Amino acid sequence: MEVLSQAAFWLWGAQVTWAELFGDITGALCVWLLARQHLLNWPLGLINNVLWCVLFWHSKLYADSVLQTIFFALGAYGWWMWVFGGTGTHNSLPVRRTTRSEWIGLTVITVIATAGFATFLAGHTDSPAPLRDASILTLSLAATYGQTQKAIESWWIWILVDVVSVPLYISRHLYPTAALYVVFGLMCVGGLRSWRRALLAR
Repeated sequence: MEVLSQAAFWLWGAQVTWAELFGDITGALCVWLLARQHLLNWPLGLINNVLWCVLFWHSKLYADSVLQTIFFALGAYGWWMWVFGGTGTHNSLPVRRTTRSEWIGLTVITVIATAGFATFLAGHTDSPAPLRDASILTLSLAATYGQTQKAIESWWIWILVDVVSVPLYISRHLYPTAALYVVFGLMCVGGLRSWRRALLAR
C-alpha cells in the first residue's frame, strides 16, 4: 500500500500519487460502464474503492476514505443484484423510478447521518472540511443504493455529490481528482439520459 502513496508525478506543485492516478482512471471507466448498464462497472468499482481509500486517507478526508470501504461491500451487493435481480434469474433487474417511501427513508437517514458524521469528524479528527466530507459520504451511499436497484434518480444524487466534491478536492490539492469529478458530472448527465431511454422503452 505504501507504493500507492508515492508520487507518480507532480502537478502545479502538488504530488499526484499512484493511488490518485489509477483511482481516477478506474473511476472514470466505472462511471462510463455504469451509464451503459455494463456489468463490469462493479468489479472495476471494487478496484477503484481500494485505490481511493488509500488516497483519501492520506489526504485527511477520513469520511471519504471510510466511504470506500462501505462502497466495496455495496459493490459486491450491487454486482449480485444486477446479475440476479434478487430473484435468481440472470440479468433480470430493470431500470425503475425511486418510490416515495424510498425517498422519505433516504432523506431522513441522509440528514441524520450527515449531521452525526460531521459532528464526529469535527470533534475527533483533523478533517479540514467535516460537513462537506460527511455530505459526500452520506449522499454517495444514498446514490449507490439507488444504483444497486437501478433507480434512475440515483444519477441526480451523483450529480449533487460531484458539485460538493469538486471544490473540496481542489482545496486538498487533488487537482486530477477534482477535474475528474467535473467529468463525472457530465457523464452522470449522459447516464441519466441513457437510463431514461431504457425506462421509457420498457
